[in-house]
Amino acid sequence: MWPFKRKENRAETAAVAGAPTMADLILAIMQSGGSTRDKAMQIPTISGSIDLIANIVAATPLGLYRDESGKAVAITDDPRVFLLNDDTGDTLNANEFWRAMIRDYYLGKGGYAYIDRSDFGEFRGVHYIDESNISILKNTDPIFKDFNIAVNGVSYYPHNFLKILRNTKDGAEGMPITKENSQLIESMYLTLVLESHMAARGGNKRGFLQAEKRLEQGQINDLRTKFQSMYSNADKEPFVVLNQGLSFKEISDTAVEMQLNENKETNAVELAKLFHVSPEALSGKSGADVVEGLAKMAAIPLMTVIQCALNRDMLRESEKHAEHPLYWAFDTKELLKGDMKTRFDAYKVALESNFMQIDEVRYQEDLAPLGLSWIRLGLQDVLYDPKTKRIYTPNTGQVSVMGEQTLNPPQEPPVKQKEEPDA
Repeated sequence: MWPFKRKENRAETAAVAGAPTMADLILAIMQSGGSTRDKAMQIPTISGSIDLIANIVAATPLGLYRDESGKAVAITDDPRVFLLNDDTGDTLNANEFWRAMIRDYYLGKGGYAYIDRSDFGEFRGVHYIDESNISILKNTDPIFKDFNIAVNGVSYYPHNFLKILRNTKDGAEGMPITKENSQLIESMYLTLVLESHMAARGGNKRGFLQAEKRLEQGQINDLRTKFQSMYSNADKEPFVVLNQGLSFKEISDTAVEMQLNENKETNAVELAKLFHVSPEALSGKSGADVVEGLAKMAAIPLMTVIQCALNRDMLRESEKHAEHPLYWAFDTKELLKGDMKTRFDAYKVALESNFMQIDEVRYQEDLAPLGLSWIRLGLQDVLYDPKTKRIYTPNTGQVSVMGEQTLNPPQEPPVKQKEEPDA
């Protein structure tokens, strides 16, 4: 037979379609439309940081105060205090309300709530609105900016809404982290998809089959079905019997797969920086330094944003510009207390320098007052009562009034007469 008409029997290689390849996964992510709110909330660092900050803010009491010549006077009988701390007048209570607002603050265009007022201007409720139902109608003037807020096609004036916005440039809508840090979020989400893909394989290595003789298409399809069943981790017997002439060649893991855990930890730290939350706080540590750092770096700055929004939208104009104006403020005393030793060392310095009195210290520690109003003056042996202006010197028993004559001046002992000798 003419040798050129001979057909060479080459070894046939059959690819195993156990699961999508890495290229398929990357392509799917690139075509998925970028980072979204749903993707971001699947990342533990993001969802954990938002919940941690939201829990702190929602659990911190919010008070209404009157500024009386530099002295803060708490107003407790105003219905707005009850609305923002207990019952909002909506289906959400105050804790759920603030948690929802803060999630929208980070992941949407901002946190929005409709302020329900009566015909007489009385505050009756604050109704949370999902930011996806909010549309902003802005003018085109970059200097004198103006806008309306539309909900389900109905337009409202901005003062009808409480607005908590992140990195806003126009006061109408904020910048979510899904836009500002989309690449980092997308990278973390891809890592989760890759982990899910590896878990679905049940720990089985990827590879390909090599056949000594050419296989028919039906045989290839049968092998693919069996390997797909094995890689899906659904079969109770995760193995496939190979006939003579078939061999499995393993594909080594890629660098991305081998460094998956290291990359995940690095990206988690970078994501935590977006919220100014330390890795120690996310890991569940509750030391005084961790809690104080979380409060100062993450929670209190957000509280300041909320306070400014409340002062603008939850106060009447007459209350803003009165002789003694009103303002909103969170009670952050408990967050910044620190550990006991640090607090009591600070109290000691305050008492020794007469910056605080004993009952003021006891008030900070939620203890009953003792009714002591003495201030120590010099050498720890002179006591001064600022209410009565009485000065008491224990070592001499002298009591005097500031600016008056001594009440009971010390008396000199009588001079003993010298007896004359008898003549």
